[in-house]
Amino acid sequence: MIGIDVGGANLKIVDEHGVHIHYCPLWKESDLAEIVSAYASADNAAVVMSGELADGFFNKTEGISFIVDAVRQTFPDAVFYGTDAKFHTQACPELAAANWLASVDLLRRTYPNGMMLDIGSTTADIVPFARFDKLINLTDTLRLQAGYLVYTGMLRTPVATLANSAEIDGVKTPFSTEYFACSGDAHFVLGHIGSDEYSSATPDGKEVSRDACLRRLARTVCADLEEIGEQGAVKIAEAFWTAQKNLVCSAVEKAGKDARADVILVGGIGSPTFAPLVGGIDLTAALGIPADALPAYAVREIAGFSQI
Repeated sequence: MIGIDVGGANLKIVDEHGVHIHYCPLWKESDLAEIVSAYASADNAAVVMSGELADGFFNKTEGISFIVDAVRQTFPDAVFYGTDAKFHTQACPELAAANWLASVDLLRRTYPNGMMLDIGSTTADIVPFARFDKLINLTDTLRLQAGYLVYTGMLRTPVATLANSAEIDGVKTPFSTEYFACSGDAHFVLGHIGSDEYSSATPDGKEVSRDACLRRLARTVCADLEEIGEQGAVKIAEAFWTAQKNLVCSAVEKAGKDARADVILVGGIGSPTFAPLVGGIDLTAALGIPADALPAYAVREIAGFSQI
């Protein structure tokens, strides 16, 4: 059996050979079914999703049906994990944004008083494990209200959504609010990720390289790189990183205190960066769990436990 996590931008698959991440933006004409078909040799698939929210769909119901139908073309007996912590074989509302709960459902079995920070390309899931029953049927809207979902990630967050200025040549310089640069540009320039991790599309559709990232960052203050220099562009990246770091770490601190969590388990492509900041355990480095595809790994494991 393989585990599949269908996000809005990335499709993550875990099988006996490891983790496979495919850029698959659902707001465009998607090749989801074609990508999944490449894994047809597997016996079956256990699936979680969050991509139903992509604005290429009229609503979540349409998105859920599209994802279920695409997977079932290859795996007609696929099982889909829902926010009710149960597996389903047909499209239903409970399947919307259940990937985070699959991760919690797995990790809580070993760390009942722990909590999770899973920070990926787009979002940060910050969830305590205690009283798992209270997490059942939480929607993303309810998680935003509870502080369990912070909508920022390592790749796709527009720089100007979190920071509004940087000091360049000693002058406070406001940011434009155009989508000129993203968190992937900032993290790449600061050395938090490499080109392999920068798997999403860039804001201008150009390559992933230090020079290209610096040029995108410079446009945030309506400049060419030659106008503000590399140091100015790095200042923009640092301003964004400071804002993102403070936002995520504050949310982790609050959730941890409220739940009296005794351990923080950190997943997602941001795990090596954030684990030291929150005093947490990097799931890949410490436990051998594939942190960059935690929900796909988790749903595969849970399905195995359930002998589906």
